[in-house]
Amino acid sequence: MRVVRWPGALLTFVAMSALAGMLVAVAVTPGVAVAGESTSGAVSFFEDLPSYLDIQTPQQVSSVYAEKGGQQVKIASFYAENRTTVASGAMAKTLKQAAIDTEDPRFYDEGGIDVVGTLRGAAATVVGGDVQGGSSITQQYVKNVLVQQCEELTGKDAADTEKKVAACYEDAAGVTPQRKLQEMRYAIAVNKKYSKDQILTGYLNLVGLGGRVYGAEAGAEYYFGVHAKDLSLVQSATLVAILNNPSNLRIDQPSNADNGAKNGYAATKERRDYVLQRMYVHHDITKSELEQAKATPVTPKITATANGCSSAATGYDAGYFCDYVRDQVLQDPAFGKTAAERIATLDTKGLEIHTSLDLDLQSQAQTALSTYVPSTMAGVDVGGSNVTVEPGTGRILSMVQNTQYTQGDTSTAGSTAVNYSADSGYGNSGGFQTGSTYKVFTLAEWLATGHTLSQSVSTTEHTFQNSEFTNTCQNVSGGTWPVSNAENVPSSMTVQAATSESINTAYAAMGKQLDLCKIAQLAQSMGIHPAAGGALGQTPSSILGVNNLSPIDLAEAYAGFANGGVVCTPTAIDSVTESDGTKITPTPSSCTQGVAADVAGTVDYALQGVLTGSGTAASANPGDSTPKFAKTGTTDGDVQNWLVASSTKYTNATWIGNVQGNVSLANWPFLQGTTGYSAKFGVGKSMMSYLDQTVGGGTLPAADPAMIGQASHTSSNGSSGASQGDAAATQQQGQQQPAQQSPQGDQPAQQSPQDPQGKQKGH
Repeated sequence: MRVVRWPGALLTFVAMSALAGMLVAVAVTPGVAVAGESTSGAVSFFEDLPSYLDIQTPQQVSSVYAEKGGQQVKIASFYAENRTTVASGAMAKTLKQAAIDTEDPRFYDEGGIDVVGTLRGAAATVVGGDVQGGSSITQQYVKNVLVQQCEELTGKDAADTEKKVAACYEDAAGVTPQRKLQEMRYAIAVNKKYSKDQILTGYLNLVGLGGRVYGAEAGAEYYFGVHAKDLSLVQSATLVAILNNPSNLRIDQPSNADNGAKNGYAATKERRDYVLQRMYVHHDITKSELEQAKATPVTPKITATANGCSSAATGYDAGYFCDYVRDQVLQDPAFGKTAAERIATLDTKGLEIHTSLDLDLQSQAQTALSTYVPSTMAGVDVGGSNVTVEPGTGRILSMVQNTQYTQGDTSTAGSTAVNYSADSGYGNSGGFQTGSTYKVFTLAEWLATGHTLSQSVSTTEHTFQNSEFTNTCQNVSGGTWPVSNAENVPSSMTVQAATSESINTAYAAMGKQLDLCKIAQLAQSMGIHPAAGGALGQTPSSILGVNNLSPIDLAEAYAGFANGGVVCTPTAIDSVTESDGTKITPTPSSCTQGVAADVAGTVDYALQGVLTGSGTAASANPGDSTPKFAKTGTTDGDVQNWLVASSTKYTNATWIGNVQGNVSLANWPFLQGTTGYSAKFGVGKSMMSYLDQTVGGGTLPAADPAMIGQASHTSSNGSSGASQGDAAATQQQGQQQPAQQSPQGDQPAQQSPQDPQGKQKGH
């Protein structure tokens, strides 16, 4: 038997009773004078408490959308709390009535607080010694609003945030007389400002329902696979039962010994049946409905809302693109001043993020890449990536790779969280050596400094002295640089032919007539930067592509050439709207004039030869009428292999190679009878065929006849056909390349010890 300390208990009871009487006066007739000096003082104290409660939009799920068949499709969700706020009309009547009958039967009659419940709480306090209070739905709503505000706090670091949130929780939900008084004060003010229906709807949108599930809509979808407006009587009663004790009454843990599938979720059913009984007592359901509902077992249909990019990966092969979108949000100040604020914006503001992704193109790209490149391969850490961007806007239209996307840091064979298409800032990839695709920047500098495509250059020098080269930014002298080609080539050839057939010694000879620093600066002006950060290498070997770049970066640069020299930074986001209709304007793509229009047009003209005649990518040409240009890239031993192709409407980049290691892929068998070298042609041809039909392209930027020079009388592809430097250029797609045709004409040659940039590097 409990021993009651009557003097203290009696005083507490008297005080709580006086408080209840005072609350009746304040809540019901706050304007009248209340008799008695002490009561009058209590009213004055109570009314001096803060009454303004800032009810903000609660945390909600952010959604990512992409286009499919001309329609916007949701591909992923991000949230701290799985909640979707809905209007009163989007909630079942049975849900609202169940909540009122169980939680607060006097809801429609009281002035924000349940006076009867408060008196009962006062008595319980006297007997039990703890602060009790019969909370009305309005008071519970107030408490949930205050807790929600706590959860959105951020500090200078994780520890500071945790400290602030803990202190806020104590103020919002702590068991003290002071907090209870403040809660009541807020409840009275809220009751005066909002209608009963608004308060009830707000409450049902806020309540926790177990785990990360909050609010009626998310609860209905998660536990039963229906919208809140479609909840049955039994389902409504079950949700109201869960909100009484979400941790113990949730019904998504079937193996729980105390409340699981084996015992029919006994604890939840007991509380659910109590809810149903209260609905019957208050004449909201009939005896027959009560009995039938009680006889119905608890049958959840768990329908989880995936958090993060896993749903984009499984449903649309778009996990890596989704991850790129997330990284873009978390790095853009438009979404918050600090990283913590940007994370909070993504996880709590209910953003609608509409992206640049074309899911039809994405599907085609994944099929094209997977047809030729497996996710795993014995003996080599194989990787493959294909990405498409839109010239003139920087919009990323597709982004795929050969592996399965994994959301965590751990990975299994054939899966990874690393996005091969992006750089270290947008997917943790350090990039890959680009081989001869980098020659485009030497070509552009060649034309910009007054040289022409028809100019002849020597191909005979195979051992270059580094001192032969000029670099006005850094010293590159000392040592030698050996360079080789695939086969014998003429002693000299035009720059146009050397470009079409990717002749290494010719480009090395061109580099001796240029400033290596200026070549690097031109590349930078076209958006090129090392994928792992830092400065571009400017040694002689950089001419032939030893810098580690990302596919998206290289695609950005080539799109700039297709766009008259105007290069636009990549972007994955078109528009963003918060749940309350507020628009967020992401930092837009930055478009700048990287090279002069006439230089860009002449580069495009020269690179058309790569797709025709003896060009290195002739086997990838789909043979349609869309004007386009391309460039291949291959490192020593075909460790890394590239193909970039572009029209005025699309730029598509393919990389296939070693993620880590330096395994020669020249004759390594890939799918469809290809090799590590030739697989890129199959992927590229498939993509160009599809893109030409669906996206197309207009007339390429005009070349400058003066920059073409004597080559202006040659065929439209610009190729003189003077050399067969890259034997693999004539390989028919789908045929295994014979071992004796190991291609070298499209590769940087082995470097000297004095040239560390020349070392082959993997991922």
